[in-house]
Amino acid sequence: MDTEAQPTERDRSPRPSGTEEPSEPERPEGRSRFAWAAAIAPWVPGGWFTVAALTLLGCLLLTFTFVLQPFRIPSGSMENGLRVGDRVLVDKLAYRFGARPQRGDIVVFDGTGYFGHGDYIKRVVGVGGDHVVCCDSEGRIEVNDRPVDESAFLYPGDSPSTVRFDVVVPEGRLFVLGDHRSDSSDSRDHLGSPGGGMIPVDEVIGRADWIVWPFGHATRLERPGAYARVPAAARDAAPAQAPAAEGGRG
Repeated sequence: MDTEAQPTERDRSPRPSGTEEPSEPERPEGRSRFAWAAAIAPWVPGGWFTVAALTLLGCLLLTFTFVLQPFRIPSGSMENGLRVGDRVLVDKLAYRFGARPQRGDIVVFDGTGYFGHGDYIKRVVGVGGDHVVCCDSEGRIEVNDRPVDESAFLYPGDSPSTVRFDVVVPEGRLFVLGDHRSDSSDSRDHLGSPGGGMIPVDEVIGRADWIVWPFGHATRLERPGAYARVPAAARDAAPAQAPAAEGGRG
C-alpha cells in the first residue's frame, strides 16, 4: 500500500468576495474617516460600490496573508476527521506571541527537509520534553507514562501504530502523527532521518481550527480531551535511541 502522505497544497482558490463588517456608531468625527473615499468615489467607475468592494477585498487579502489561510486536504492521512478535498482554515497567529503547540492540536507545517517538499497536516502527539512510546500492553501510545485513548479520532480499524518507537521529543520540536495511521507518513517513518522525524516548532504555519468546505462537513476542530490527562514532561529525561521500525507500516 502506498503510505506516503501528500503535501498539503496551499490554497490558491479565489478568495471570498465579501463579508459584512460591523457598523460603527454614528458620530461626527467618524464621518471624516471616510473623507478619502468620498473624494475618490466620483472618479471611480461604480462610485461608492466599487470603493467599498475594493476596500473590503484589501482587508480580506490582509487577513488571509497574515491571520487566516485556507488549505486543501489532498490525501487520506487524517481521515476520518479530515477527508480528501476538505478545506480547513488555519490560524497563522495561534502560536505567535509566546503560545506553543499543544498535544492534540492539528497543525500545518513546512515539511521540507524533514518529511519531503511542501506543507503537511498532522496531529501533535508529543511536544518538547515528552517521552512518547508505542505501545503499552493494550496497544496504546503512551506519553509521559500515561496511555492515550485515541479512539475518538483514530481511523476505524487502525491500531495506534504497528511501528514501535521509544523517543524523547527535543525541546522546540514536535512528534506528529496522522489519524489514519495505516495511510500516513509521519514522525514514525523518519526516526532515523536528520531531526529524527521531529518537526521544529518554527516550521509550523498554524493550527487548523475549522473545516469550512464542504458546508455539510463544516465544523470546528477541537483538541481531544484525552491529551488533557497527560502529565507534564520530566525535563531530566534522557533522549531514547530511536529503534529500527518493527513490523509493517502503521
